[in-house]
Amino acid sequence: MKILKFLIEKEFKQMFRNPLIPRMIIMYPIMVLLVFPWAVSFEIKNIKIDVVDHSKSSYSKRLSDKIKASDYFILNDVPVDYKAAMFNMESGKTDMILEIPTSFDKDIVKTRASSVGVAVNSVNGTQGLLGSNYIMQIVNNFSSELRNELMSTVPQQSRAAMMHIPKIDIVPQYKFNPALDYKNFMIPGFMVLLLTLICGILPALNIVMEKENGTIQQINVTPVSRIHFILAKLIPFWVVGLVVMIISVSAAYLLYGLWPMGSVVAILFSAIVFILSISGLGIIISNYSETMQQASFLVMFFILILILLGGMFTPVSSMPAWAQTIAAVNPFNYLTKTFRMLYLNGSSLADVSGNLLALGIIAVVLNGWAVLSYKKRG
Repeated sequence: MKILKFLIEKEFKQMFRNPLIPRMIIMYPIMVLLVFPWAVSFEIKNIKIDVVDHSKSSYSKRLSDKIKASDYFILNDVPVDYKAAMFNMESGKTDMILEIPTSFDKDIVKTRASSVGVAVNSVNGTQGLLGSNYIMQIVNNFSSELRNELMSTVPQQSRAAMMHIPKIDIVPQYKFNPALDYKNFMIPGFMVLLLTLICGILPALNIVMEKENGTIQQINVTPVSRIHFILAKLIPFWVVGLVVMIISVSAAYLLYGLWPMGSVVAILFSAIVFILSISGLGIIISNYSETMQQASFLVMFFILILILLGGMFTPVSSMPAWAQTIAAVNPFNYLTKTFRMLYLNGSSLADVSGNLLALGIIAVVLNGWAVLSYKKRG
């Protein structure tokens, strides 16, 4: 144990010999949580729309004004016809077209119904889908307003008869994230991303750095066992990862008021299990690399796979079967699900025990592999 203690002390001294690392441990989580949640948005805004108003009536103007006042749309142009609007879309000047027919007002007054045409540029599928949903909500709200206004113009007897017509109102209630704030959904994922980058990349470069400097030869000729050597390399990063996690939880609360609905202890415990697994992967990469360049390429390769197939941006259930198979052994996937359950669902440790068990198995396999793959060379 004394040997392990001295090795850990040596690793901490070596780590903090560079003054940039302590600053990075503190500032990196804060900067990521301060910038990324605003840059990586699931909410589509500033959709450019052209309104082709053939009616040019009071009702059509009200609908145009309602769209213009929305936070989601920017009124790009009011072309004279659909052909001019389509030219704007083809040239990339607009994303959507709303065409209001000539008989818009007349149809509303006489038949209590009318229709509008919507064309959406679906090159960006997400923007096209969300944009069409936004415009449908605005048109439906406008339709409800007109219905209430026109009811007052109907004679009393007819109005009473119309009141008996069944009417269904759908009032949505959103569980776990009532405000539909994408930041609440993404911030737990960014916390996992932080742990992956810090506790995955730094260990991967650690042993390789000693190989290039030649200092690892001094360790190899000592009676230090492989287990003690790998533990000495891992434990400092476990401590750093826990510190980063505490800073991240605090920053999320101070910056966004986001606090786990479940237990903070469960958050930290889940993070520790994940750190054990991801740091083991870093050591494995380091063991199989001879130069910093090799380690850097391998790290980027595996980090991209972990993140893109980890359910942070797209649900794992919507991925093809081969991607779901990779996600089943991806520690990033399990911690992302765990953090979102603890933060948004108010889950307990018992609820996430399946994810933690999977993380524990992955940690045992990766750390065992890290020990066995390290070859002492005298």
